[in-house]
Amino acid sequence: MGPNGSGKSTLAKTLLGDPAYQVTAGTISLAGTDITGLDTAARAARGMFLGFQHPEEIPGVSVLNFLRQAMGARQNIADLSILEVRMALLEWTAKLKMDDRFVTRNLNEGFSGGERKRNELLQMALLEPDVAVLDETDSGLDIDALRTVGEGIATVRSERSNLGILLITHYRRILAHLVPDRVHILLDGRIVASGGPELADRVEADGFDAFRTVAA
Repeated sequence: MGPNGSGKSTLAKTLLGDPAYQVTAGTISLAGTDITGLDTAARAARGMFLGFQHPEEIPGVSVLNFLRQAMGARQNIADLSILEVRMALLEWTAKLKMDDRFVTRNLNEGFSGGERKRNELLQMALLEPDVAVLDETDSGLDIDALRTVGEGIATVRSERSNLGILLITHYRRILAHLVPDRVHILLDGRIVASGGPELADRVEADGFDAFRTVAA
């Protein structure tokens, strides 16, 4: 958790290997393996996933075909059965309470903010990453969409018990639908406090300024 400009999205992009960001000290490890020198595609193949704050439209590419290619790359299968992918998609659209016609639509084209975020959750469920970094998944959502997305994250997490999730947010409101194991407060590019869900309650009550004396 952190305010605007604290470095949350920079952290997410650095973890996923965005070439615009360079690690100048330390390393990034996944399951005990140093992945600092790997590019984004290699990190994804190792089991990392990034849910974007503003998912992009891809006209002409259906959700089904996009996920067929992504799942094939993740499983190292060149020509994954389209029937197998469709069945998996329909299973997860049901679990995430999505209209099954969703799978034939072009990726994010004409999607509402909530639909884009739920599509990210669908990808997260089907690609079975080891670690998912969700960058402000709650951004721009109304109260109903927020509940749907929060419950969707909880559903994926309950089905994928080995999945680690780094959820980046400004607010505690999504935590009404999720219970975090740990909460970290990021200010000016530094983690200044770590603890349990009570830290999110403190942010709600006192704001991030309450942690600035710690950061000083």
